[in-house]
Amino acid sequence: MWQKLKDRIRMLKPAQLIVTYYFLAISLSFGLLRLPWVHQSGQEVSLIDSLFTAVSAVSVTGLTVIQITETYTVFGIVMVMLILQLGGIGIMSLGTFVWLLIGKRIGLRERQLIMLDHNQYNLSGVVKLIIEIIKILLLIEAVGAILLSLYFTQFYETWAEAVLQGVFASVSATTNGGFDITGQSMIPYANDYFVQVITILLIILGAIGFPVLIELKQFLSHKSGPFRFSLFTKITTITFGILLVAGTLLIYLIEYNKRFADVSWHEGLFYALFQSVSTRSGGLVTIDVSTFSEPTQLVLSLLMFIGASPSSVGGGIRTTTLAIAVLFLINFSRGRQHIQVFGREIHLVDIFRSYVVIILAVLMSMVSVITIMIIEDLSVMAVIFEVTSAFGTSGMSMGITPTLSTPSKVILMILMFIGRVGLISFLFMIGGNNKKEKFRYPKERVIIG
Repeated sequence: MWQKLKDRIRMLKPAQLIVTYYFLAISLSFGLLRLPWVHQSGQEVSLIDSLFTAVSAVSVTGLTVIQITETYTVFGIVMVMLILQLGGIGIMSLGTFVWLLIGKRIGLRERQLIMLDHNQYNLSGVVKLIIEIIKILLLIEAVGAILLSLYFTQFYETWAEAVLQGVFASVSATTNGGFDITGQSMIPYANDYFVQVITILLIILGAIGFPVLIELKQFLSHKSGPFRFSLFTKITTITFGILLVAGTLLIYLIEYNKRFADVSWHEGLFYALFQSVSTRSGGLVTIDVSTFSEPTQLVLSLLMFIGASPSSVGGGIRTTTLAIAVLFLINFSRGRQHIQVFGREIHLVDIFRSYVVIILAVLMSMVSVITIMIIEDLSVMAVIFEVTSAFGTSGMSMGITPTLSTPSKVILMILMFIGRVGLISFLFMIGGNNKKEKFRYPKERVIIG
């Protein structure tokens, strides 16, 4: 029996195996959240709600159908943190780290899985990449946890409470998990700029992409000669920055005479900045987003749909997908058929992938919105917001998730799962093996537009 199972596993394509591992991670997380000592006395959580929480935590989304603080014990909260780490670091990263600890040889199959899980194109250096990712992520979380824990001592009676809040807040922000144990996300710190700045930095470091952080580390330790950043880092960083600034300005300007009419300019600016950063995949909020006007909610939905950078803890179509699509449109409008940027030319297959991801993501989101609206009696904007939040693994919510029926929760779980593993991996999972074309038909032009 075990031999047959091993043979079946060997026959799976890398993408199918990655998705299988994530399914197993969700199953394990579901089991942990069903342990009797995880829940507070008198608290009962249905199977579907436990599964929803497990999927949300593994996909580091943050959408919840329960109140974490009112439902789970301290042990349960620690379990949620461990699941967030599992989802944030990545299944293959954590598995590779364990293999290295026990002295297991990392073979070609494992390297292929790591490469796919982190959107890499080369097998060389993938194990070193994993080690660097884990070291950087844990260092960021540790620094954030120390700073926040020390700061929280003024708000909590005991050190234990302050440390629990500080560590959870750091892990949730860095992994872009979006979970909170305050019961109100970051709203209690809406006027505390220290906590907000630390949280903003943690979210950005988690969402900007591990390769960018590794290159930044190399740049800081570089001693002589010019340092050349990769094309990926340049495109990712610029796109990330543009989205952050544009999102902040749009939110601030739209709400200037609306939601921000009764607050000072710097309070409004920080509200706009925090929510803009959080749409990258953070999910934490300093203001009830349901109080925003519909234009702002639509902007937030679009930003969540775009999501974070590839090879990060976030989901969505990813920043580089948007950048390549926009760059192609600009170049095509100028009569060029190739993208040339920073002295390099983008590979044609990456352009194809970008448009495939965008088209499928739009179609998938539209079908999800229409289906949920057929099932539920909710406004279009609320459903769009929740769907894009799930797909972008952001976790921002207008408060409708707990009220959804089981079919609608299943739809959001599927979106969170696909958002985490990535549309390309998901397509490779359901698609067939790559086949070489034995022949090709004559080409013919088709009238477009």
